[in-house]
Amino acid sequence: MEWVIETQDLRKTFGKQSAVDGLNLQVPRGSIYGFLGKNGAGKTTTIELLLNIVKPSGGRASVFGISVTDLARSTEVRQRVGFVSEDKGLYPYMTVGQMIRFTSSFFPGWRDDLERRYLELFNLPLKKKVGDLSKGMGSKLMLLLAVARGADLLILDEPTDGLDPAAVEEVLRELVSLAASNGTTIFFSSHQLPEVEQIAEHVCIIDRGKSVVAGALDELKARYQRIQVVVDRELDEPVRWVDGVVKVRQEGRMLSLLVSRNVEAILAQIRSLPGASTEQFPVSLKEIFLESVRTN
Repeated sequence: MEWVIETQDLRKTFGKQSAVDGLNLQVPRGSIYGFLGKNGAGKTTTIELLLNIVKPSGGRASVFGISVTDLARSTEVRQRVGFVSEDKGLYPYMTVGQMIRFTSSFFPGWRDDLERRYLELFNLPLKKKVGDLSKGMGSKLMLLLAVARGADLLILDEPTDGLDPAAVEEVLRELVSLAASNGTTIFFSSHQLPEVEQIAEHVCIIDRGKSVVAGALDELKARYQRIQVVVDRELDEPVRWVDGVVKVRQEGRMLSLLVSRNVEAILAQIRSLPGASTEQFPVSLKEIFLESVRTN
């Protein structure tokens, strides 16, 4: 499998503060990859490292197989990457039309067809000044500028921030279409877990600069399960569970277990409890996320 983004033991410190602490990432070509974590987990710093905005303190990172520290080829990388930042970084004194023309002048492969498509789809007003756009309209303009340059990789930091629900659905549909029809790789950071679950094929959850869960989303959701257990009397002592139990909550005679592996061994252990009956339930990305950042 070809990796568009790859990091090995990537590190970044600011003084004594570690923002990225041995991060390993592998983002497959043509995939939609969700990059998740709490505020301050290291997501934005990781993106800045990938874009060569800040320099790594250790480890390695590459984009399209090119090291992010290879200054001689940094222009080649930037030509192939579209970036939508959380703060948008637009020029407020320009009109929408001027902003598009200014940006397109730097990219020989600018896609006029995609520009027209997104102008119509997002209903962007060409003569309106960027500074007068709503937050949602600014997000739409940034997405147009990133996509129309013909980028092979889109790096998106909170791409649906400020959008109403209808616009969010439009943007998500377009991202899926770009990956499916153009083979564009999409690496996006978001706090909106239902949106990530809706379109992402792979996810990485980071906490304190480290990857705590990573993999194909369908495989992760198949691996994790919620097991509800009812016993005929309250347990006198806590159970020493076998490996694979991530979290246990107990209320009286009821136990709720989040498990990530060794399901059969865990079920065998449950059967040894007095009068135990069980039910198994699928787990959402939100549950995996919350338990991962709570327990690591």
